[in-house]
Amino acid sequence: MIRLSLPRWLRRLAWLLLALVVVALGILLGRAFEARGKPELMPWHRLVLAAEVHADSLPAQARWADYLAREQRLFDELRSALAAAPVSGRLRYEVDSHIGPAAAARDWNRSFESTPPAPRGGVLLLHGLTDAPYSVRGLATLYEQAGFAVIAPRLPGHGTIPSGLLDVRWQDWRAVVALAMRELRARVGPDRPLHILGYSNGGALALDYTLDALDADGDALPRPQQLVLVSPMIGLRPYAGLSRWLPLFGGIEYFEKSRWLDILPEFNPFKYNSFPVNGAVQSYLLTTRLQARLLALASSGRNQRLPPILGFQSVLDGTVSSHAVVHSLFEMLPANGSALVLFDINRASLLADMFKVDAANALDVLHDDRPQTYRVDVLGNADPATLALVERRYDAGARDAVVRPLQLAFPPEVYSLSHVALPFACDDPLYGMEPRMDEDFGIRLGTLRLRGERGALVVAADQFSRLGCNPFHAYLRERIAQTLPPPPASGAGAAPSP
Repeated sequence: MIRLSLPRWLRRLAWLLLALVVVALGILLGRAFEARGKPELMPWHRLVLAAEVHADSLPAQARWADYLAREQRLFDELRSALAAAPVSGRLRYEVDSHIGPAAAARDWNRSFESTPPAPRGGVLLLHGLTDAPYSVRGLATLYEQAGFAVIAPRLPGHGTIPSGLLDVRWQDWRAVVALAMRELRARVGPDRPLHILGYSNGGALALDYTLDALDADGDALPRPQQLVLVSPMIGLRPYAGLSRWLPLFGGIEYFEKSRWLDILPEFNPFKYNSFPVNGAVQSYLLTTRLQARLLALASSGRNQRLPPILGFQSVLDGTVSSHAVVHSLFEMLPANGSALVLFDINRASLLADMFKVDAANALDVLHDDRPQTYRVDVLGNADPATLALVERRYDAGARDAVVRPLQLAFPPEVYSLSHVALPFACDDPLYGMEPRMDEDFGIRLGTLRLRGERGALVVAADQFSRLGCNPFHAYLRERIAQTLPPPPASGAGAAPSP
């Protein structure tokens, strides 16, 4: 018998790898046991909706009308499924709930669209992860008033129940983006501009589609002429990649809760509060692919073909990496007229002396005095003693800022913007601090002021204290409006709101 003798270092390496695997499995098993202590799963955490659209079930010649018909079947199925498994209560999916749109009102969980008689262009609006088209409806009006055709698709897995994100793939989202862009081109004609506005995960999808379109043959994928990215998900926190292994034991019923990062009451009518691990995994896969593509594009010089990008980012962002927005996206761009707006912290806040060091220095990490190929606008306090806001504009190639006072100021209670705040005006009926009263969805998250003993709620207090609207929304709209063609001299009428 021939005995193989491995070198000692190789045997040690093998034992080390085996030990690491055993330790990793032990940690994941411990995490699975820990997850059993989460709140009980409800029907909306377990139901599977057969009518949901997936890329491999979408015919190659599918049209936008086909997607809307499939969406109608999906919501009919959802209604029947919840009726068959009723849970009494006052939250979103419960039979006695008052949360959500009124029976006769538009359901902003669903795709919406509008097309004027003679569109001057078209825009695709892409919502974020766990979100719904509601998050982009306020910005849709800006494009409608400019005479643009608007399509805001509900991306697969969203707008229905949280379990919709258990088996969705980022390729499903990409397929719907391409379908909607082809429809938009058909509506506006071959010579009108196409824009894409993406919020959060929708920003990653907007960029990913644009890169696909640059490589596509002919008009198979219509190319956008302008991108607008609001809190774009270009990168996630470093530990996000580990999330793919968390539900390793989730296929076992005993450990099914390990498939969820959060299991929470569903109190938001247009966003999931519960969050399955798979949602984070799909965004991680999308953003890592996107960063690699952007780097390769810049290295080859093909980034010259990218359209201008207008980005908006809070320097403090608890969801996405602000660092990735700057260094993995904007620093990869050519001198093509792109611009990035950074919303600084409130340095005149009563809490200014309580900022952590990394929060206080976040702007310095993101922006220094090196000339850039893109314009940078920093919105912050005029000085550390005043709430008044100024715009510090660093033109492409410039080291020095041009300062412009704005008729805006930090609300005294706001110490920074947040990831979720940017697309919403502060009169938004759901998220606004001073909400309009023309719509009522059963809850006004922007005005909740909770007081009580700590540790009593199953929902963390920061769910309600996190800023949900943008005090500088008028500035954001003004900057987006500058990317649109000027109105015709004849003053054509605007399209109606969706």
